[in-house]
Amino acid sequence: MNVKLNDNVLVITGKYAGKQGKVIATSPKAGKVTVQGINIQHKTQKAKRGNDVSKILDVEGAIDVSNVMVICPACDKAIRVKSSVVDGKRVRVCGKCGAVLDTATAGKKGKAAAAVKEEPKKRTRKRAAKAEAAAEDKAE
Repeated sequence: MNVKLNDNVLVITGKYAGKQGKVIATSPKAGKVTVQGINIQHKTQKAKRGNDVSKILDVEGAIDVSNVMVICPACDKAIRVKSSVVDGKRVRVCGKCGAVLDTATAGKKGKAAAAVKEEPKKRTRKRAAKAEAAAEDKAE
């Protein structure tokens, strides 16, 4: 599945064809995505307690992933997603302009490099520290 969470997508078929929205949930096993403001369904909610009020909620329903196309943030066009290897990692790439769609991988790489540079403090036991101090006193 080439569509991920927080991607902007364009609906290409169905009642909401031509509308754009942000992916708020994915379900890879079922091949479905939930898009913000698309496929609005009415759901009734019963009052659970005596002072609550029953109400009708509007919730987004899932649509098939084949009915949406990812919008490239660089060229603002609906695209087919290609994959490429950048810095040893597989990333999603725009099929038209070649821009990298996965911005999260670049941020993680910088954090990992910073963590490697920091070296942990060397641990010493109290007994060893006392023994070293005593050895230094005897040497003087």
